[in-house]
Amino acid sequence: MAGVDAFLKLKETLPVLDVRAPKEFIQGHIPGAISFPLFNDVERAEVGTCYKQKGKEKAFELGLRIVGPKMEGFVQQARAHAHGGKILVHCWRGGQRSGSMAWLLKQAGLEVETLAGGYKAYRNHVLGTFKECPVRLIVLGGQTGTGKTKILKSLQKKGEQIIDLEAIACHKGSAFGFIGEPEQPTVEQFENELFEVISQLDDTKNVWVENESRSIGRVFIPDDFWAKMKSATLVNVEIPPEARIANLLEDYVQTNKELLELAFRKIEKKLGGLALKQALEYLEQNDYAAAARIALNYYDKTYQHNLDVNTAPDIRMYTFDSFEPDTIAGCLSDQFPG
Repeated sequence: MAGVDAFLKLKETLPVLDVRAPKEFIQGHIPGAISFPLFNDVERAEVGTCYKQKGKEKAFELGLRIVGPKMEGFVQQARAHAHGGKILVHCWRGGQRSGSMAWLLKQAGLEVETLAGGYKAYRNHVLGTFKECPVRLIVLGGQTGTGKTKILKSLQKKGEQIIDLEAIACHKGSAFGFIGEPEQPTVEQFENELFEVISQLDDTKNVWVENESRSIGRVFIPDDFWAKMKSATLVNVEIPPEARIANLLEDYVQTNKELLELAFRKIEKKLGGLALKQALEYLEQNDYAAAARIALNYYDKTYQHNLDVNTAPDIRMYTFDSFEPDTIAGCLSDQFPG
C-alpha cells in the first residue's frame, strides 16, 4: 500500500482504477481516475444490506457470487488500461474492495499498488491542503464584462501561474454563467479538481486567481481557500463600458436566446419588473447591447458594494483606455514580479 503522497506521485505516470460503485465515483473521484466498479450501485446496496442483516460471512459469499462472473472481464480491462504491466487501485477506505481487486490483478500478472486509507484518506489530504495552502495569491478583480478570464489567460501565456476557478467550476459566475458551459461538477469534485491544479503550482511564485463570489453556480469555493483569497492583494481592473459590453456580446450573443431570457428572469427581483420587461424586449429585437447595459446596471451596483466592503489588505486600481488582454497582462505582470 502507498500513502496519499506516494500514490499521487505514481499517478503521474500510471492509471488509477477506482473500484467504488458508479454513484460514489460521480459524487467525487481523483481527477483522471477510471471508474472500474467492483459492484454496480444496486449490487453494492444488496451487499451492504446483507452485511447488516446477515453478517460479514454471508455478505462475503454474496459478493463472491456477484463478482465471480466478472473476473475475466476485470482482468482483460485492467490489462488494457495498464502501463507497462503496472496499475493503481483504490476504493473508499483501502479495504475489501481494492484488496480483492488488487489480489485478482496480481494473480493475472500485473503489478498493483493500492492507496492506504483509500479515497477517504485522499479527501482528508485535499481538505488539509486547502487549510495549509502556501500559494501566494493575487486576486484579479473588475466589473462584469472586464474580461478577467481573458486577462488570466494572457498572464498565463506570459509565464504567470493562474487558477481558473470558473473553468474548474464549468460556470462563469453570474446568473448568465451557465450559458455555453458543460454540466457543473459536484462540490466535492470541484474541490478535487481545484486541489489538482494547486498541487502542480510552484508555491514560491505568484498565483493569479479571478475575484469570485463564495459560490460559482452551484459549487462553493472551499472555506480555507476562500479565506486565503480574502487575505490576498486585490488588483482591480477597469476598462471602458463599451469594451465591457463588447466582451459580453462576444461571450453570449451566439447562444440560444431563450437561455438569455432565462438568465434575465433569474435576477428579476433584483432588476425590477420594468427593467426585466425592457431587457426582454431588447432581446426580442436582437438589440443585445441594450439588454447588456441593463444587466450591467445591476451587476455594477453589486460589484461596487462588494468593493466598498472588501477586506483585502491591499487594493490596487488600474484603469485602461481599451481592452487589450495582452497589454493589460503585461502591465500587471510588471507590477507584481515573481
